[in-house]
This record gives sequence, structure tokens and C-alpha cells, in this order.
Amino acid sequence: MNAPEFRILVVDDCEPMRRQICSLVKTQADLCVVAEVADGVEAVQRAQELQPDLILLDIGLPTLNGLEAAQLIRQVAPGAKIIFVTQNNHPDVVRAALATEASGYVLKTDAGRELLAAVDAVRQGKQYLGSRLSTRTDAIDAEAPKQPLMQTPRVCDHAVQFHLDDESLLTGFTAFIEAALKDGSAVIALMTTSHLESLLHRLQAKGLNIAAAVVEGRYIPLDVADTLATFMVNDLPDPVRFNKVTEDLVVAAAKAAEGDRPRVVACGEVAPYLWAGGNADAAIQLEHLWDEMANKRELDTLCGYVLQSGQREQEGDMYDRICAEHSRVSSGRGSSTPF
Repeated sequence: MNAPEFRILVVDDCEPMRRQICSLVKTQADLCVVAEVADGVEAVQRAQELQPDLILLDIGLPTLNGLEAAQLIRQVAPGAKIIFVTQNNHPDVVRAALATEASGYVLKTDAGRELLAAVDAVRQGKQYLGSRLSTRTDAIDAEAPKQPLMQTPRVCDHAVQFHLDDESLLTGFTAFIEAALKDGSAVIALMTTSHLESLLHRLQAKGLNIAAAVVEGRYIPLDVADTLATFMVNDLPDPVRFNKVTEDLVVAAAKAAEGDRPRVVACGEVAPYLWAGGNADAAIQLEHLWDEMANKRELDTLCGYVLQSGQREQEGDMYDRICAEHSRVSSGRGSSTPF
């Protein structure tokens, strides 16, 4: 008699990532994807309805993040195991995830070689921690008694928008920066000189005093090519130089941010600039470094890509890899064609 199918609910708002996860699951005859959902609220609803054996759960979800969703899922589907599949490797977030009684934690960039192993471990009643996290397990465990989890840590948003043209790109960046400045946040904008000039006019038209924000240090516009020159070595981002440059920027911006808990956001087209220049590997490495910095410094970041006609189809693997580095993926404002 064949073993009963192991029923799996896949939760991720990044459609290419969901597709990759489902493809991996479907390579195993005894694993069955019973549903795919894209946000935390629907994840809880479907978990209650379907009572799956396992939930593969992202953390950076819209409406309700994965940590919050996991706590509710525990109540409505207590028999379901949970493996977090995310790009967030911050120790506080890993600790919070494991505190939900999750059975596993796998980084998205390692899912291709680790996800099925994690599923197999969970089916055997074991807990699985991704290989790049396992070296930090002792530190996480050692800190837990000293730093008990009092509340769900802030989950940073490393978002990406894909656009059809520059007009759509600038509309998306304008909305992001306007909201952040009105909230009292400090903004780091890394773009081409021409885009920075266009943004200046758009933000001023919104009634924002950008000149004052620059003087106060709450708006830091930087040319993308000049910024890349500070940390690129042999056409690849040097991690040490990158961390030094970005740390200094974030610390300076945080001093100018307003409010009880100063907040810094960053947006730009640094990795897109590299991809457009034919250096795809450097773009992926830079996205990964930005993701690590975002989690370390609690940054919300927005990356904007302009895709030429047919580029997604022609360079689908690169598109999927970029999506996997982000917590949220969307088409840009003003796009007439859905991505």
C-alpha cells in the first residue's frame, strides 16, 4: 500500500518563488501541494479550511506577516507543521520564528538544495535549520534565555517593483519617498543623476521642501555610478567595502530621522543599473548584500527595475533570482501590462 500523500500549503507573495517551491515539491510523488496563497490572512483561512500536514511559509507577507500568521495558524490548524522559507536571516527573526514552534527555517536562496531535505526531516519529526544558519544556532539558543521574546520583531520590507518605462519607475519612487518623508523617516535614494533631477521636481510638486530635507540630512540623494565606485572590486561588490559605505550612510541618516524610533528607508536602482549594464551576477550579489543590511539595520528598501519588452521571457532565470532576493514583488504604478 502506498504511503498517504503529505499535503502542503505554499504561502509566498512572490509568484516566481511560489512556482519554484511548487516545482520542487512536485518532484516527489508522495508530496502534494493542496493550495498556493499570497498573503498572511489567506494563509490562516486556508490552513483552517484545508488542515494541511505542512505549511511552507514566507515571512515578508502583505497584510499579515509570516510570524503573525504562524501564531494564528497554531490555533486553527494545530496539527500543521511549519517551515519558514524566507530571505530574512536576522537572528532575532530566526529566534522569533522558532518560538512559534516552527519545524524548520530555510533561506530562499538555498531552497533549491535544502527545501526537500527540510521537508523530509520534518516528516521524521525533526527540526531543520538551513545550513547557512546552523553555524549561528548556538548563538541564537544562548541568547534566548537572556533576551526572552516579548513581542514579534519588526520584519523589514525589501521590496522590488518591475516597470515598463521610466515614467512608471519615477512614479513608484516618488510615492515611496513622499510617504517616508511625511512620516518623519530619513531617505537614502541611489539613482542616476537624471532620475534624481526628475524626482526633485516631482517631490517639490507634492509640496515637499526637499532643499530643507537635504540640509537636515533627511533626504540623501546619491548618484548610482558614483556610489558603485566606492565598493565595486573587479566588477563585483566587495562585502567589506559595501558594509562600510552603507553603514556610514544609514548611521548618518538615522541621526536626522524624526520620531521616538528614528527610521531610515532606502530606494534606488543600483542592482538594476548593474543588470542593465550586463553584469547580472554582480546585481544578484548586491541584492543579497542589501537584504542582509536591511535586516541588520531594520531598513525598508525599494528596488526599481525597468524591463524592456520581452526581457522577462528572455532572461527568466535572472528575473526569478531577483524576485527570490526580495520580500515583496509587484509591478510598478502606471504599468499597463501585468508582470
